[in-house]
Order: sequence, then C-alpha cells, then structure tokens
Amino acid sequence: MNDHGENRPLAVVSGAGTGIGAATALALAGRGHDIVAIGRRADVLDRAAADIRAAAGVAVTAIAADLSVPEGAERVAAALAGRAVDVLVNNAGGYVGRDGQGLTAVAEQWRATFETNVLTAVLLTEAVLPLLRRPGGRVVLLSSIAAQRGGGGPYSAAKAALHGWVMDLAAQLGPDGATANVIAPGYVAETGFFDGRMTPQGHASRVAQTLVGRAGRPQDIADAVCWLAGESGGYVTGQIINVNGGSVLGR
Repeated sequence: MNDHGENRPLAVVSGAGTGIGAATALALAGRGHDIVAIGRRADVLDRAAADIRAAAGVAVTAIAADLSVPEGAERVAAALAGRAVDVLVNNAGGYVGRDGQGLTAVAEQWRATFETNVLTAVLLTEAVLPLLRRPGGRVVLLSSIAAQRGGGGPYSAAKAALHGWVMDLAAQLGPDGATANVIAPGYVAETGFFDGRMTPQGHASRVAQTLVGRAGRPQDIADAVCWLAGESGGYVTGQIINVNGGSVLGR
C-alpha cells in the first residue's frame, strides 16, 4: 500500500472508479480520510485515484478486484495489512441485462444480478469486519429507489435484499459502537449506470417524478455518505436513507 498518514482515518470504497463511488471517495478524502478505492477496471480506477490524490493530498490505494468472488474480497483484506477501517462504503453494483430467452436466461440474469449487487457487498463487508474500528466504525450500503418501488425486476429484488441484511448488520455492530445503514439513491444522471440506455424522454420523465425538479448528482449521494460517516451520524443505524428528490416519499 501507499504510505498513509499515521493519524488519518481510513475509508474503503467499492465501485470507486466512476460516478457515485468516485464522488464518495473524493468527498471522504476531502474530509481527511485516506482511501482504499476498489473497482474492476484497473485503468479507470487508477485515473480516479490520481485525481483524488491531486485534489485532497491524502494517500489513495487502488485495488482492482472482482468482489463477487471470495478471492477479490480477500485481496482487499490482505492489502489493508491489519489497518483499522473507519468507513466501509459498499457501492459496487449495477444492472445486468438478460441475454436470450427461456428459463436458462432468466436464471443467469438473476444469479448475475445477485452476485453483482449483493455478494459484492456481503463478501467485502465480511472480509473487512474484523478490521472495522470499534467503537466508531461505519458501514454504508448503496441500494436504489428500485428497491422501494420496483421497476427493475431482479435488480429491484437484489437491492431490496440489502435492506433486510443491514438490519442484521446494525444489530451485530451496535453493541460495539459501530453502525450500518443503507442509502437508496433516486435517479442520478451523471453516472454510467444506464450505459447508453437513457433517452432524453426517459431523463425528462425521471426528473418530472421528483419534487425538486432536477436529477440527482453523485455529490448528493456522497454528501449523505459523509453525514453517516461523520460524528453527527453516530446515532443513526439500521436505517434506509432515501436520497431521491422526493420521487418516493418516506416509508
């Protein structure tokens, strides 16, 4: 790993190469955290890490890993070399399309969606939990508005699985003074999530569903993570935090 500041807290962020993950890593770095940035694409991740170092002047370690398999999470844990983790942000995930027809295609899409959105969070969290600072550690899971209102098929179901799991995590960590929460973003335009699938009409429709008349920005989600990660978020645990501009009202 890179040389770290002896007294700086450490944040581990998955899916940190672009979009919400990159914005979150940069925001936490701006608050004085060293960063371990994890992603699948080494070139994209290295560029994001360089940008964070230049902007915030903290130590940033980039780890290219597939977190849907145990070996990827184990690689991250080994790279941490026993250092205490103050904040873990499970942002890795994404939409998986169906390739073909029939039950085999259905099973493959559902299995891949679960691996991409649930196992990535579960395996990384389990690998890092022994290093999570007690008291004071924070675990944040990134879900989606789709888990609240549907519309995403297997993606909605996978993200909703994180909502149930965070309650167990919060109960496990609470006695040690650590917290676990889910942030469920609404439509965030400045990401690669839709990967060319978003039309101008689709964008306008999603903006019209908000009460504030705009799409979300990665910084909106990063700010919510920073609140949970800070001292002021210490009495919040086991919660689903909706950041969606009013597209889905509190429930």
